[in-house]
Amino acid sequence: MTRPCQAIVVTKEDENDASLAGELTPGETETESEQSNESRRYGQGPGRSPSKKQRILAWLAARNWDRVTEVRAGEIARTFPDCSDDTRRAALLESGVPLAPLIQGVVQDSYQHLEETLGALLAEYLAARESGDAPRRQLIRSIVIQAKDHTELAAHNPKTHDLKRAVKLEMALWLRTWLENPPVFPEWAELRRRHISGAPAEPPEHRPEEHPADAE
Repeated sequence: MTRPCQAIVVTKEDENDASLAGELTPGETETESEQSNESRRYGQGPGRSPSKKQRILAWLAARNWDRVTEVRAGEIARTFPDCSDDTRRAALLESGVPLAPLIQGVVQDSYQHLEETLGALLAEYLAARESGDAPRRQLIRSIVIQAKDHTELAAHNPKTHDLKRAVKLEMALWLRTWLENPPVFPEWAELRRRHISGAPAEPPEHRPEEHPADAE
């Protein structure tokens, strides 16, 4: 099965524009300023060649998609074979176009997004299990495993400050819990969220794997 690109954590790159968005230069109209800002976004300003990400953004803007499905993500990969998965993911997230769960992957910029994206992947996982699609189920697990490995690596980086390390370790726990027993994750996450926020609730107990076959 072809592996679609998926997001783990993508930070938007700072753009070094000649002037700030919304700031008019002498003799420039508001319409001309908007067109200039849009051109700079896609690397079309004077003396500038578009970056790989900007090329993808321009290509996406021309299609006006309402959603990037797995099929459409494959089309992007074929259209831009010189771009890495990370570059395509960064462009997709920056575009603001809604992404299918396996394309969006696991987003870890907040606990809310972590829970939402793991929940979306769980729905796909359970549907694959119901239909007997083992390769797709393994693909979804591999997305979560990659996110877990990425998070644990960041947590154990000596350069990571203590507060960020604590957050990464907590998120790694969420990812490991999903992997150990996907169906119970929503209930566990709700209890864990309350525990973190200080709401009156018992900390969720660690539950053993209920479906050993899922971990294959």
